[in-house]
Amino acid sequence: MQNSPTSWAPVPLRLMLAIGFLFHGLPKLTSAGHAGFAGMLAGIGVPLPGLTAWGVGVVEVVGALAILLGVYVTLASGLLIVNMAVAAVAVHLANGFNFINITGMGEQGPVFGMPGVEVNLLYIAALLSLLLSGPGALRIGRRRES
Repeated sequence: MQNSPTSWAPVPLRLMLAIGFLFHGLPKLTSAGHAGFAGMLAGIGVPLPGLTAWGVGVVEVVGALAILLGVYVTLASGLLIVNMAVAAVAVHLANGFNFINITGMGEQGPVFGMPGVEVNLLYIAALLSLLLSGPGALRIGRRRES
């Protein structure tokens, strides 16, 4: 199974998901990024926004690394699905479906508002695919899942 063509199907998903979650998670673990994210969470009424911001950042970074390496993919995918579902409902759902949300026109072109749930749902779909299929090829260790 390790070298069959279908074993390679999850690899592009793993790579892109890892890049995306690292891109969004790493800033949450720096002082400026953490403060900004915690402030946004406080603004929408999330309890314990500082602690929640750390938790989200850790889940995104550790989950990204697990998916990239192909270890604990089921666990990481499950946690990241919860992460994306909460973000979709708490932040993006009020803005509709479209990722690109043009709210008006300015002197230099379109003015963009908060994105809708489109990208959250794409992340959830990709994570669900990994959760169901497992890590596929190019993973650390020989076991399918732990």
